[in-house]
Amino acid sequence: MRYSAEHKNQTRSKVVAAAGRVFRQEGYGGAGIDALTKAAGVTNGAFYGHFKSKSEAFRTAVVAGLEELRQGIKALKTEQPQGWLPTFVGYYLGHKRTCELGESCALPSLSADVMRTDPETRRAYTEELQHLIAEVATGLPEGASVPTPREDRAILTLALLTGGVTLARAVSDPALSERIAKLVAAEALRSV
Repeated sequence: MRYSAEHKNQTRSKVVAAAGRVFRQEGYGGAGIDALTKAAGVTNGAFYGHFKSKSEAFRTAVVAGLEELRQGIKALKTEQPQGWLPTFVGYYLGHKRTCELGESCALPSLSADVMRTDPETRRAYTEELQHLIAEVATGLPEGASVPTPREDRAILTLALLTGGVTLARAVSDPALSERIAKLVAAEALRSV
């Protein structure tokens, strides 16, 4: 039975989304092909019809996760041109800090695994991160009162938020998690 191109694209999207959730939840080393196919509701044959390897699926999930973050920021900047950053910081250090790990942001949840992966995945990550930095930078104010270039402030903002979410998720004490989030949010907004 031959499937239509639309069906194949839908299946691929379903597999990429499921892979993103599984890799965020279990990490690259903890996620096997069986877990990926089960989460996507497809067979091994369907998985290998879209990806040559687990590594290729991981690379695709990482790029898709960073693209999702970039598109979310872009949409927020369009909806709230003047107040997008406080809204983003609040959401990122609120919901994205407390949601299920499989639904968390790809930046803090997958970056450590990217460091340990193949050069092709690291190149793809780097390229997508550069697009993300540029997207954040275009929404930051520029002026004499802020001497640091916008792109540098975008890097600092993303690093601060990513590190903050990572620390806040890792601690077992909810009060400490909240304290980390509040301190990081205040610094992220102060430094731009």
